[in-house]
Amino acid sequence: MFMARLLSGVVLVVIAAVTLLTGGYLLAAVCLFISMAAYGELVKACKIRAQGQGLNALESVGYLGIVCYYAVVVFTESAQAQLFAILFTMAAFMFVYVFAFPKYRAEQVMGAFFCFAYAPVMFAFLYLTRELPYGAYLVWMIFISSWICDTCAYLTGISIGKHKMTPKLSPKKSIEGAVGGVVGSALVGGLYGYFLVEQVVEEQQVTWIFVLISAVGAVISQVGDLAASAIKRNHEIKDYGHLIPGHGGIMDRFDSVIFTAPMIYALAVLLMGRG
Repeated sequence: MFMARLLSGVVLVVIAAVTLLTGGYLLAAVCLFISMAAYGELVKACKIRAQGQGLNALESVGYLGIVCYYAVVVFTESAQAQLFAILFTMAAFMFVYVFAFPKYRAEQVMGAFFCFAYAPVMFAFLYLTRELPYGAYLVWMIFISSWICDTCAYLTGISIGKHKMTPKLSPKKSIEGAVGGVVGSALVGGLYGYFLVEQVVEEQQVTWIFVLISAVGAVISQVGDLAASAIKRNHEIKDYGHLIPGHGGIMDRFDSVIFTAPMIYALAVLLMGRG
């Protein structure tokens, strides 16, 4: 299991590096694939589809909505158009609900829209961050704030962790580990900003901005991790899927990234004045 987790982790890092460095349509395609897979895992976890049944109309609307939303994100630069794509997808869910009534219950419809907004819409901010000015540098902050935080939190937790943070939800996570994750992310983000980005962005000092972005992003990433765990606890499942050997599904590996991406985008725009 350890070797499978290690090897798949290395493969993920290589794919992430190539995809993020290339950007453009390749990144958009990878984000679309991850979003579709994550949506499928969430729909299954939230029991939008009855066990043993095939693809239903609610799921189909969600998948179509994801494709349309990404088309708007990639081929337009209009935030208003992106909002309309989300609203039209919600309207499509309601259309199915009304004209198929009483086949679907209200909680199924709300759950399907939640699954659409939670993973696909939020994960699209990875692509949007890469498309910002200096996005080739900023996009790495998403992973520093999530994967570096996760590693630092784990190492701190097993070393000095004593006080449980959310004992009922995730008994192994400690307050000390959470603080260590934030500090570790802030340190790595600051070093990254000082040695790599400071030389590129000439019109402003970015090191402390990167420290702040990393720290805030690390807090958000841990909330994202716990939120995904809470959904699993509510629905009594161990993993969202088995797509990534040793890691589980897309949601198991990218839960914190999904939550962090919009925050990094927003902080980059607010603190660096580019949108």
